[in-house]
Amino acid sequence: GTREILVGGRDGGVWEVVVESGRGGGFMGKEERFVKRVWEAGEAVTGLWGDLVGSRQQGTRRIVVASQGALKLWVGKAGRSGDTGGVLGKLFEGETPSVYEVERGDGYGGISSLAVSPDPEGGSDTTERAYAWLCAQGVYTGPLLTQSSDLTTLARQIFHDSHMFPKSQLPPMQSSSGRNRTTQPPISSMILTQFHVLALQEGRLTAVNRLDDTVVYNQEVLEVGQTILGLYADQQKNTYWLLTSAEIYEIVVTDEDRDVWKIMLKKGNYEAAQRYAHTSEEKDAVAAATGDHLIGQGKFAEAASVLGKSSKPFEDVALGFIDKGEHDALRKYLLTKLAGYPKSFIMQRTLLVSWLTELYMAKLNQLDDTISTKAELAAGSTASEMQKQLPAVRKEYQDFVTRNKADLDVKATYEVISAHGREEELLYFANVVNDFDYVLEYWVQRERWTEAMAVLKKQTAPEVFYKYSTVLMSHSAVDLVEVLMRQQSLDPKKIIPALLTYNRTIGSSVPLAQNQAIRYLSFCINHQVSTLPAVHNTLIALYASSSSTDESALLSYLETQSAAHEHHYDADFALRLCIAHKRVASAVHVYCTMNQPSSAVDLALKYNEIEIAASVADRPGNDDILRKKLWLKVAKKVISQNKGIKPAMEFLKRCELLRIEDLIPFFPDFVVIDDFKAEICAALENYSREIDGLKASMDASAATAQSIKSSISAIDSRYAIVEPGERCWKCRMPLLMRQFFVFPCQHAFHADCLGEMVMGVVGMGKGKRIRELQREVGRVVAAGGRARKEGLVRELDGLVAGACVLCGEGAVRMIDEPFILESDNKEEWAI
Repeated sequence: GTREILVGGRDGGVWEVVVESGRGGGFMGKEERFVKRVWEAGEAVTGLWGDLVGSRQQGTRRIVVASQGALKLWVGKAGRSGDTGGVLGKLFEGETPSVYEVERGDGYGGISSLAVSPDPEGGSDTTERAYAWLCAQGVYTGPLLTQSSDLTTLARQIFHDSHMFPKSQLPPMQSSSGRNRTTQPPISSMILTQFHVLALQEGRLTAVNRLDDTVVYNQEVLEVGQTILGLYADQQKNTYWLLTSAEIYEIVVTDEDRDVWKIMLKKGNYEAAQRYAHTSEEKDAVAAATGDHLIGQGKFAEAASVLGKSSKPFEDVALGFIDKGEHDALRKYLLTKLAGYPKSFIMQRTLLVSWLTELYMAKLNQLDDTISTKAELAAGSTASEMQKQLPAVRKEYQDFVTRNKADLDVKATYEVISAHGREEELLYFANVVNDFDYVLEYWVQRERWTEAMAVLKKQTAPEVFYKYSTVLMSHSAVDLVEVLMRQQSLDPKKIIPALLTYNRTIGSSVPLAQNQAIRYLSFCINHQVSTLPAVHNTLIALYASSSSTDESALLSYLETQSAAHEHHYDADFALRLCIAHKRVASAVHVYCTMNQPSSAVDLALKYNEIEIAASVADRPGNDDILRKKLWLKVAKKVISQNKGIKPAMEFLKRCELLRIEDLIPFFPDFVVIDDFKAEICAALENYSREIDGLKASMDASAATAQSIKSSISAIDSRYAIVEPGERCWKCRMPLLMRQFFVFPCQHAFHADCLGEMVMGVVGMGKGKRIRELQREVGRVVAAGGRARKEGLVRELDGLVAGACVLCGEGAVRMIDEPFILESDNKEEWAI
């Protein structure tokens, strides 16, 4: 169904009609269910419009009725469905219309119509509808407002905002001769676009901007004699049509709102002007004008936001705010300009952020001063507001710094903030730009060690630790060492100066277990397995120079190094330190690691450390001669202490190498022999036994010598039997073919074969001598020297035939020779 609709007639009546579907279906099957005359206009109704105003919940309706001489507008509540008076009839009955009337001029042909602008494109709600009423005087147009603080005055407000466009302002039509016609034809048809009124006079189409009444289009579109049906608009599709009896023309509207921003700007509607500005130049012009307007109204903050987006000269705007003392607006303006600059505008961005930093500092100081003075003079609302504003401005500054840290010049920013004395903001900036060195230096200069350590705990750069370790070790050693032990990339050598400074000022007065320098060095050695000599030497120096008389920690370290067969420290350096600080046991241990037991014993005896000296003398590595030598030094010291002969003798019994005759020179010249008579007797008895043993050994040696002499005498009569088929053990040829040698082991060789075999097993020196003798024998034989020949042959035989080459010393040397040579036939060894 249609629900409630209004229908106007030429007789001036306005009817409310409801059409519902009938039984037949389709349009022809519909029937009128309800028809009621709700208003009498008194003359022909030429246009109707109705819509909702306000919210849908309010249910307020607006109805516009146009006739030839008047425009009437109702705003009010409608009835409910089923009311006898009709839904819209109740509105006509209960409300008095607002009326706009015009006089009918001479020659008025009775043309009248009502047009409403089409639906906004894209369904936008920002553009309100407009209406246009074609009457005797021209076109009366204005906005169809839908929102108002008081809906009862909405009708009057609509007429107040409307205006008449006289038909006399239309361009005059000309006759065929080119002159203006004396009588201008009336407007035969009129429609509305979004911003323009389209009027048709005979065959001429004229477009007038309804906002400023400017004629933007004026063109003859129809030929003379064509029958015009009128102008029509599709409210939803935003298309416009010109119909004749024979043709249909579409009026194409392009870029209709291109100049709307200028009109809005002239009218002072800056928000609408900004909305309709499309290009950057248009938006810039609107922004500049809007900003100036807002400044004139005293709305500096809003003006700053708008002007920041315009191209108005920067210095003009900035100086304008400064002259008026509007530093908050200036700050907002600079922030807006900064947001509009690309990252490539490095210099401009740097200047802006530096100026903004100055403004933030000034604002924060101003708030602090205001709070302090107001709080003292009068606890009024101003101080309370400032207290609320202070954290907001500080938060704004922090966000600004975080967002623009890349553009801030670090040195300049430090100077600006420091000049204003803003400690909290200074530290925040340093943290944001990761300038932890500055933060640390700041806290160290103020001797705020807790804060300094809190910053240092977050660092990983080794240079930071090297730089501040000296001062922090002197004031927060425990915490610093905890931090240092968590750092894996530190070079302990560069921490050593801080450790030595700490030990000189504080460490010497605390127990070794609480000495933080020793704690850190021990960690480096035991956990990080540091092999740096500087680390080990420093630890030894700290142990040795300690005020404690207990050297067990130092000795334990040295023994651990020895047990691991590691000596990463400088032994000479360690020895000098131990001796200088009288760390005897440690010095003795170092002497021992340097393999100087004699010096170790001398040092121990120098400080009367007899037990230490005895332990050095009894070290497992000492041979008997060295051990006895060391024990003699110990004995001399023990006897010289005059603690009695018997105790000394009991102590010296720990070394079985010492004899009474070795000790007697150490005793005083006048000593009673009774004190060690038993020892002398025991020594004499021992000597007697040794003499008897030596005598028995001499007798055995004499018997052995006699046996050897007899064996030598028997050698001259020894012989060997050579069988007729005996062969050489090398060449396997018959042995009797040429000169040969036979050994007691029954191995036999030709002389030349034996020589070859001997040359293969003897050393270079012996082989060279054999060859020399062979050549010499050859020369002597040629020369006929018989006596010399016998001597050379005897020596040569001694070298060649001194022992069997197969079972003598030569055979042992050939133990690594393979059984099968490369020249042998391996098949002969097959099983």
